[in-house]
Amino acid sequence: MDGSMRCRGMRDMLPPEMRRFRRVEQAFREVCQGWGYEEVRTPTIEHLHLFTSAGTLSPQTLGRVYSFLDWDGWSGERVVLRPDSTIAAARLYVEKMRERQWAKLFYMQNVFRFAQGDESREDWQCGAELIGDTQPEGDVELILMGCEVLQRLGLESELRLSDPGIFRAVLARAGFDVAEQLALYDRLLDDDLTALDEIQDRLPETGASLRALLASEGEGVPYLNNVRSTLLPTIPGLEKPLDELTAVAGVLTQTGHRPIIAPALVRNFEYYTGPVFHFLVGGSKVGGGGRYDALISLVGDLSRPASGFALDASLLTDILSAAEAGGRTTVAVRPAGEETADMVAAFRLASVLRNVGWVVEVAGSDGGRAVWQVAADGGGFVLSADGVESRRLSSVDEVIGAIAEASRD
Repeated sequence: MDGSMRCRGMRDMLPPEMRRFRRVEQAFREVCQGWGYEEVRTPTIEHLHLFTSAGTLSPQTLGRVYSFLDWDGWSGERVVLRPDSTIAAARLYVEKMRERQWAKLFYMQNVFRFAQGDESREDWQCGAELIGDTQPEGDVELILMGCEVLQRLGLESELRLSDPGIFRAVLARAGFDVAEQLALYDRLLDDDLTALDEIQDRLPETGASLRALLASEGEGVPYLNNVRSTLLPTIPGLEKPLDELTAVAGVLTQTGHRPIIAPALVRNFEYYTGPVFHFLVGGSKVGGGGRYDALISLVGDLSRPASGFALDASLLTDILSAAEAGGRTTVAVRPAGEETADMVAAFRLASVLRNVGWVVEVAGSDGGRAVWQVAADGGGFVLSADGVESRRLSSVDEVIGAIAEASRD
């Protein structure tokens, strides 16, 4: 059969990849729980209207969902394979946890979005949502959590901050309507700097400084202070986003981080209502998030401020070193013969060794991955390893002691 039987855009994960994937999950779960977040999981299938109502899903993403009719006799409703976890988590909060003024939730689950060719159509998200009035403490907390996960994975990361409110204020001052604002913003994200010329033409009072500042990036609070002193006198709408972003950047800087400020960072800037951020490893974006105070009210009939972020678990799995996780001792235990007493002795030994914390293989392996091999019979054990003379031992305790002593050496 030519080609693969695997569906296009989907991926198999072999044992080495799964070990790295579990490392990502474990690091994320431990960090979230350490910050007081509780784990949730939402259904794989959700109603389509949840994502279309009030524009809670961008037009670009809406055109990539897997939707179908959930048939129920002669009636049915259109549903989708979950294309986004944040909106699903907001729905869960509105329906199940609305009595809470605060909710700190995290999840590790897949999302499905159609893509061209062999690009990924199933992605795994490690995400956290903080629902409640937390600005700026909550924004800082989420950013530090993401940085901590990457640090635990041994990855050097770069942090980039922005606030869509900066460009909203500039574009509104220039007199562009909402549709024009969205189009210009997307052009900027696509590195079309001619959009800045069109903005500059409508704001001649700012001089050349507008284009120069919005086309560049800078480090933390000094960059923001430069924007404030240069543009705030002519664009007063910049005060709120600059204040919010300065508060976040200031705390991050004083806690040992070096955030880079980018005037334009995320698409769908109408969705975000405050600071946004990206995590990069080796120049590639591995996650991000931001403040979305309007989302809860769009999904349900109550208003709650909120912020969140997600890491791309599949991408992090690919980035991680292929080195095996954990460094645990592996032992192959074999019955010395075919007698029942030999098999009983082998499985009893395997149980004890696993309780010690070692990986033990009995069936289905030639012992090639194992550091130590043990042959068990009704009268004792024969311990061997590459380059080590075989030893006859009479008890399980002697086996454990011999392996532990040799491992220390």
